[in-house]
Amino acid sequence: MLPWKRALRPLAALLLAAAVATVPAATARASTAPSRGWNDYSCKPSAAHPRPVVLVHGTLGNSVDNWLSLAPYLEHRGYCVFSLDYGQLPGVPFFYGLGPIDRSAGQLSSFVDTVLAATGAAKVDLVGHSQGGMMPRYYLKFLGGADKVNALVGLAPDNHGTDLDGLTKLLPYFPGAADLLKATTPGLADQVAGSAFLTKLNEGGDTVPGVHYTVIATKYDEVATPWRSQYLTGSDVRNVLLQNLCPLDFSEHVAIGLFDRIAFHEVANALDPAHAHATTCASALS
Repeated sequence: MLPWKRALRPLAALLLAAAVATVPAATARASTAPSRGWNDYSCKPSAAHPRPVVLVHGTLGNSVDNWLSLAPYLEHRGYCVFSLDYGQLPGVPFFYGLGPIDRSAGQLSSFVDTVLAATGAAKVDLVGHSQGGMMPRYYLKFLGGADKVNALVGLAPDNHGTDLDGLTKLLPYFPGAADLLKATTPGLADQVAGSAFLTKLNEGGDTVPGVHYTVIATKYDEVATPWRSQYLTGSDVRNVLLQNLCPLDFSEHVAIGLFDRIAFHEVANALDPAHAHATTCASALS
């Protein structure tokens, strides 16, 4: 093995470890959501909640494991809830979100069309974790999604890429490392701050007209770093820091999407702002 490849191995391991942090412990489950309420294509949106909610998992997640808490939380509140798998690599089961992100956005586009056709709704709301909060912006901006989406809610989205606490800055010191990452896990490479994908995504502004954007971040995020890079700029954007709502919330990148009910309360507020209630530490009990 060439010396640079040996030197690259620890870096690759750290990159993978950071990404794996987005995966719940239950990834061995088959990707089959419960049939009642969640991914129930007979579900019809109510007058109170007229738009189905599409959940978009993060890197190395899947349509079930990323949403074992949030999907029932929203279902209990009367929403039709759906989730998809995207970004699959050949021969890699359960761990998704690794394919080129522009292609993943195409998968989201097809899934939204399926949900709209099944439910009869005019638009959906999107809720995504990590890559799943950023990738839909490509769909909105380049694939016609703005006409089919009312709101995008991102939980710890890496909207402007990540430096993994400075780790990605080491890539130039390993010749061929960036090319290797792009060739083997393009979905990871696309999320590195400064990538060609992110440059295209963010050129000309963060948002598109007609879509309501909410970003929910935690200052303890160790994956989508620096955490302030998650924020969006635009006329219809609400950027939320969990610790401003509850100083006792110590959730990091994984927890914010898996079981943080303070974050979930803010998701519910974003989906139904007309009936929003102030989010506090007590919201963890709601």
